[in-house]
Amino acid sequence: MTQPISRFPVPESIHDLPDDIRDAMLAVQEKAGFVPNVFLMLAHRPAEFRAFFAYHDALMERESDTLTQAEKEMIVVATSGRNRCLYCVVAHGALVRIYSQDPLLADQVAVNHRVADLSERHRVMLDFAFHTGLEVGELTDAWQTRLLEAGFTLDDIWDIGAIAAFFGMSNRLVTLAGTPPNEEFYLMGRVPRQK
Repeated sequence: MTQPISRFPVPESIHDLPDDIRDAMLAVQEKAGFVPNVFLMLAHRPAEFRAFFAYHDALMERESDTLTQAEKEMIVVATSGRNRCLYCVVAHGALVRIYSQDPLLADQVAVNHRVADLSERHRVMLDFAFHTGLEVGELTDAWQTRLLEAGFTLDDIWDIGAIAAFFGMSNRLVTLAGTPPNEEFYLMGRVPRQK
């Protein structure tokens, strides 16, 4: 039995959606080979869909001072693991594997980054993500010094906190809707992509 994509309405067809939302889904389908379930889950609220992906893209696609795509995705996976969000752990775990070229990293970060084989930079980054995103911590002088000493800039520090906060919301929405990860995500970065 196939698990439903959401407890809330999902489109019968993406062709029934506003043009910009349909185009966004077709673009991601072209790139990934499928439409991620989160797109379908959010589609019943077009204004929220647009706002969600506008902020997602602003955070995750912008060029950071020193944060790499793999590091941004590590923040997502670590905080999503702590929030018990299967969808985001699986979907963004695939991106960690792809961007880092490390097939083990995503699973280690999702379960417990503090015992994973990480650099001090990554450990500090994820500790701060937990501090801001899960413990509602503020950026103190001590944290700022620790992060700057690890090689992060003030813009990077903003990005770490903003990614942890944004995906806290994302984790809650996906959990609220009961949205499962697409099966395709489980194999991404583990087996070669078929052309």
